[in-house]
Amino acid sequence: MRGVPLEHPSEVARACEIVYDLRGMRHRIASLIPSATEIVCALGARSELVGVSHECDYPPDVLALPKLTRARISPSQSRSSAIDRSIRELLESALSVYEIDTELLARLDPDVIVTQDLCDVCAVSRREVEAAAAGLTGHPVTVVNHRPARLADLWQDIRTTAAAIGLEPAGEELVAQLRSEIERVRARAITLLGINRPHGPPPKVVAIEWLDPVMLGGLWMPELIEVAGGECLGTAAGERARAWTRAELARLEPEVVLVKPCGYPLARTLAELELLPQVLPWDRWPAAATGRVFAADGNAYFNRPGPRLIDSAAILAACLHPEVRSAVLDRYPGAVARIDLDLTVHALPND
Repeated sequence: MRGVPLEHPSEVARACEIVYDLRGMRHRIASLIPSATEIVCALGARSELVGVSHECDYPPDVLALPKLTRARISPSQSRSSAIDRSIRELLESALSVYEIDTELLARLDPDVIVTQDLCDVCAVSRREVEAAAAGLTGHPVTVVNHRPARLADLWQDIRTTAAAIGLEPAGEELVAQLRSEIERVRARAITLLGINRPHGPPPKVVAIEWLDPVMLGGLWMPELIEVAGGECLGTAAGERARAWTRAELARLEPEVVLVKPCGYPLARTLAELELLPQVLPWDRWPAAATGRVFAADGNAYFNRPGPRLIDSAAILAACLHPEVRSAVLDRYPGAVARIDLDLTVHALPND
């Protein structure tokens, strides 16, 4: 995230941490989702994290922290369809996709647990988190539940987390900086649209959340598309992703397509490129014919509702507006690639 270095707490956060040291009131925070870990670190409370989820990987030094969760499936070598099938079977059996290491949680003894209750596919279920928290005795435990359906919800999740760990001023500072970054991306996109499409609508964009079955990105994704200077097709802000049929997809005519499966780094998405002509109306979409299909790191960006959604908006704007592509994407090596109609892959920004 530009403007808010996640590895280094703000001056406000440093001041708050000094007060905690003097009072002996530092928190012990367990984060059960990657976005919450990034928020805690952006608030300047990295030193208060005692454990994280098995998927938490940013900032890089959180990789050394104890892992409090594990998956009930092993998706690393599976194809999109197999992962989807395994997840559906677990949910139909009333099991969550992830489970908590309750013994480790008890040993780490947190007084704040940060999780989410928006999606049972993305993290440990709220029921399991509350049961695990109830097993911690001897002191009160605050469970902070994130529910980020839209960008405004992200701002609120930051404030709620900051309040739970006594860093309200840092929370307000972080929200202000993120909103300022979003508006900077929006303003640049408006300028470029005025130059390149002064009398026409913005480019029509489809964001693909999953490949088999095909799901289109909802929730905050339509807002990111609008910020970047595009018009989102197929979904509206706040909507949940659902499976689309090929016939439904054929009615869309996107000028730009972003392929960013949830939880997939770029290399994993590129490994399944042969699916694109199989599951999409590939030869009918203008985006494919003109080489304006982009594959992106959906694990680090776009699907993780934390501070790096601002980076996601900038990356998407670079895909929509070639004039700023090199300047923007030089900051995000390995985040995105361009795909031709014949599935040739071009590394960006140097294509």
